Amino acid sequence: MRKILTVIAVLVVLTLITVGIVQYVTTTDETDLADEPGTTGTSVPPEQPDWCPAVEFIAAPGTWESAPNDDPINPTANPWSFMLSVTQPLQERYYADTVKVWTLPYTAQFRNINSQNEMTYDESRSEGLSKMTNELVSMHNDCPLTEFIIAGFSQGAVIAGDLAAQLGSGQGAIPADRIRGVALVADGRREPGVGQTVGNPVAGVGAEVALQPLNLLVQPIVPGATMRGPRVGGFGELNDRVFDICAANDSICDAPRDIGNALDRALAMVAANGIHAQYATNPDVIPGTTTNAWLVDWAVDLIENG
Repeated sequence: MRKILTVIAVLVVLTLITVGIVQYVTTTDETDLADEPGTTGTSVPPEQPDWCPAVEFIAAPGTWESAPNDDPINPTANPWSFMLSVTQPLQERYYADTVKVWTLPYTAQFRNINSQNEMTYDESRSEGLSKMTNELVSMHNDCPLTEFIIAGFSQGAVIAGDLAAQLGSGQGAIPADRIRGVALVADGRREPGVGQTVGNPVAGVGAEVALQPLNLLVQPIVPGATMRGPRVGGFGELNDRVFDICAANDSICDAPRDIGNALDRALAMVAANGIHAQYATNPDVIPGTTTNAWLVDWAVDLIENG
């Protein structure tokens, strides 16, 4: 009996030693792997809840085309908003659990000599950028495998372009590889050769670029609207995925480099109508189609083939 107990005790001890060795080797291997450059120490992919869409399309409307309390899924602040002519066809084409279409709800105002009671351009733009960034962060945290397509018009293009510049430089809220594409229509900070030109090229620059040297002179016309000039560093890693659309003679994105009379140019920026308001019908921006039709086709291609 004593011999049997001795054998059992020896077997128990050997088993414990074996288990300890296996655990030590496994832990050591994982630690070594985590210490190697370029490794994370784990091969477990991020989890994607079943409700997450494969793609989120984010639309940023222009000045006076949105409101801070608007419904981002079914916006109604301005039924004539240019971006609605893009988002509605996408919502009709795709189920929400496949493609989430989200429209930026922000104040979208532009205090100027004719509307002194509105929010300043700087404040409105900052609010829009903050809300768009929060949406990206929230969705990325919940759905780490979801990818994004972003499009903006006018003030919304400035916001979307600023966000793309942050993401492309590695200073954004989410990784740049989560962005399938960005489209900027009538971007006030537009520079020829930065991003990819769509349609007929124009020789001018964005109003903020043209008026930057005379920022103080235009403040009486547009108080609180800082003319910030070009985006330093452009779009970085996203340069090949950012598409620029501008109609010839649109004072917002095709301002002359030789700005001449700064006050006249500032007034033209405030007036921003005519050509600036015709992107949904102007056949001369992109040969053979309109800007909104191009945006829908571009988004569909990125959704289905991106």
